[in-house]
Amino acid sequence: MALKSLLTLLFFTFSFFDYSIANGLPSPTSGNSVSENNISTIPNTPYADTENTLPISGTESKGYSYNIMSIPRGLLGLIILVAICYLFSNNRGAISWRVVLSGLTIQMVLAVGILYVPFVQFFFDIVGQAFVSLLDFTKKGTEFLFSGFLNLDKYGFIFAFQVLPTVIFFAALTSLLFYLGVIQKVVYALAWVMTKAMKLSGAESLSVAGNIFLGQTESPLLIKEYLGKMNRSEIMLVMTGGMATLAGGVLAAYIAFLGGEDPQQKLLFAKHLLAASIMAAPGAVVASKILIPQTEKINSTIEVSKERVGNNILDAISNGTSEGLKLALNIGAMLLVFLAFIAMTNGALGKIGELTQINASIAEFSNGNYTELSLQFILGYIFSPIMWVIGVTSEDITLLGRLLGEKLIMTEFVGYVSLSDLKTNESFVEHKSIIMATYMLCGFANFASIGIQIGGIGSIAPNKRVLLSELGMRALLAGTIASLFSATMVGMILG
Repeated sequence: MALKSLLTLLFFTFSFFDYSIANGLPSPTSGNSVSENNISTIPNTPYADTENTLPISGTESKGYSYNIMSIPRGLLGLIILVAICYLFSNNRGAISWRVVLSGLTIQMVLAVGILYVPFVQFFFDIVGQAFVSLLDFTKKGTEFLFSGFLNLDKYGFIFAFQVLPTVIFFAALTSLLFYLGVIQKVVYALAWVMTKAMKLSGAESLSVAGNIFLGQTESPLLIKEYLGKMNRSEIMLVMTGGMATLAGGVLAAYIAFLGGEDPQQKLLFAKHLLAASIMAAPGAVVASKILIPQTEKINSTIEVSKERVGNNILDAISNGTSEGLKLALNIGAMLLVFLAFIAMTNGALGKIGELTQINASIAEFSNGNYTELSLQFILGYIFSPIMWVIGVTSEDITLLGRLLGEKLIMTEFVGYVSLSDLKTNESFVEHKSIIMATYMLCGFANFASIGIQIGGIGSIAPNKRVLLSELGMRALLAGTIASLFSATMVGMILG
């Protein structure tokens, strides 16, 4: 069965690219650098039939220049990522390769659909446009409170006024949709598909599906009645799902500062960030079920918790607003502290580099990507081999390695802030690297999240607190691998 599934995945992948080349699908990439001027107007891309084209290529050539080597390199990357999970598995003989290959196939189908299939693109266009519209609605409230401070020409992009209010509004909106039962219905449908396709228990599939929309401590509320009775493998997947995906509130924040004030860029990143969170769900299943395979009998019954988040609509909105305010203040404080610590660390490292006279060598060695010894330089080169493995162009591997390191050690928010800066400064040789980084950074997989999950999920199921602490590092690894699966597949398809 495993061999048959693997052959099916390979056949699907090569058949698609054979069809693509034969039918002259647009060139996804070239080696050119990307500027803000050409970023949303370039033709001959996977979104070339829409007004909001996907900015991949730096040329306007109509010839197809797909790099066929991205396929074997991407497949190699997937194999190595699976091998890393296999290496740290607690029961290699119990791994269900059918689940692994089913999950990877679902991820690949989603990636191809998002980038090339018109009706799938149309769906993400609609949802992405909804996110962009909601961001514009948020501005109305922000302008009332901070009149004039949204004027970019006068004040520039002020993070506290441009981004953090979206977190509060989206938290309130999510709470309202949860009260009305909308989120539960969507989550139920996704969970049903995952249960049938990957043989998951009803409870763990609900949690993973819920993480696409909710935070890593809110989604388990959907299955609070089951948490105390879940086995080791199921708890592992609940934790991994939280690590691998993003909540709606922070998703909106990333759209806001990656897209800036350009509506086309907002729509572009809305589609990619939403796609990244959805694609990470089956990836989380794959990584989790390799690290901690399911060995016990499961209950496939899907039953969503009927618990409400308020007594009425206004109460639900108020509760969501309060939670959003806490989240926004936490994000602001976290960024202030982490960025200050980065600056302090870089100051010390830069002085060491100056005293040892290695700063000049670093600038020459990194081709100008780094000018002195810094935390970013160290992280970039530590994680650069992984970036090469997943298909990032050699010139950009240290930049993406730095972003992955910042996400793990600090948070994905810091990683996305750095990505936004690098994008604005045109630091990447290939725009494909920006898209891959968008998928790679998706998810709450960082060291702080281990503590958040032990506290959050542990408060719902106190008898699982010790198990949560035991599985913390494995969940962090699985959540990271799930996002790398998505980035690898997207990079392989873009060429």
